[in-house]
Amino acid sequence: MIKVLVVDDSALVRKLLAQAFADEADVATRFARNGVEALGQLCDYQPDVVTLDIHMPEMDGLACLDRIMVERPCPVVMISALTEEGAETTLEALRLGAVDFISKPGGALSLQMDVWGPEVVATVRAAAAARLKPTLRLRERVSRRIGLRTDANTASRPEPRSDSRPNLGTKTPRGRATGSGLVLVGSSTGGPPALETLLTALPAAFPWPILVAQHMPANFTGALARRLDALCAIAVREVTQPTPLEPGVAYIGRGDGDLIVSHRPSGLIALAAPARAGYLWRPSADRLVRSAMEHLSESQLIGVLMTDMGYDGAEAMTALHAGGGRTIAEAEETAVVWGMPGALVRASGAGWVEPLPQIAERLLSLVP
Repeated sequence: MIKVLVVDDSALVRKLLAQAFADEADVATRFARNGVEALGQLCDYQPDVVTLDIHMPEMDGLACLDRIMVERPCPVVMISALTEEGAETTLEALRLGAVDFISKPGGALSLQMDVWGPEVVATVRAAAAARLKPTLRLRERVSRRIGLRTDANTASRPEPRSDSRPNLGTKTPRGRATGSGLVLVGSSTGGPPALETLLTALPAAFPWPILVAQHMPANFTGALARRLDALCAIAVREVTQPTPLEPGVAYIGRGDGDLIVSHRPSGLIALAAPARAGYLWRPSADRLVRSAMEHLSESQLIGVLMTDMGYDGAEAMTALHAGGGRTIAEAEETAVVWGMPGALVRASGAGWVEPLPQIAERLLSLVP
């Protein structure tokens, strides 16, 4: 039995979510109107998953999430608005420990439950299987148990890096003619914090471009790129138009479409492409890898597949591995959900299986 605690100040949303879960025989639900009520039910109900609205009176979603992660950590799914402000807040929630988020559609929600309801149920089921890192907020949890006061909102906040990157205008784009290559990254559930761990560990002089297919709505990928750019020594950009590929730059695919590699006389470029039938997730890691293989030899490509519940990227990266390319799968012990990297490992398509903190080190050893 999966015990779900739904936290939302809207009586309509609570009613609609109750109906969405009603037909799930293995799901039990309780409800809270705000963060204060939710915290009051944590120890008594001991939920397996919490769905948490962001904007609520008395205690909002971020403050409640912060307390949950310190007082009784469990998988939390944020309910977020499809707005720029909602995207920024959702990324902060993922940094604080939420495992995933669901975008609340605009307009009359009751008219969209045929689509949104099953999405909520599927996301909650995936979250129930997610593993929280044992070290998540460990210092604050220990401090609370021994009675010390901490400022949870600032204790774990990463410090922005000083802007020590070289001037991007002085970089020479590298394509096939220079003998360089590309790093291709796929991630989804748990991906933003994983990308932060990976990309912040790379130096500004990293010699290859990095292309990232992170499953997200279009409203969120720009905020993700800006956040990572503020934290990383390398530059991080969202791809919204044809963009020449440069070393030391990570390119985030715009959500709700695909990120592909193409070629112009001046060199390789990244393109934001409309979604294509046959690819279930967007941006698609499978499509990204296959497009890169059309323009570079397998030996010039490195594929990295990180946390998610699906299997996007596993087929294309297995083909890449079989052709002599190098592939890295995130190890099960650090993945929030070992779906995509697990599928790559089971297909014998992973050249290396590395815990998340070691993936950057492996990349640095592989890139000349």
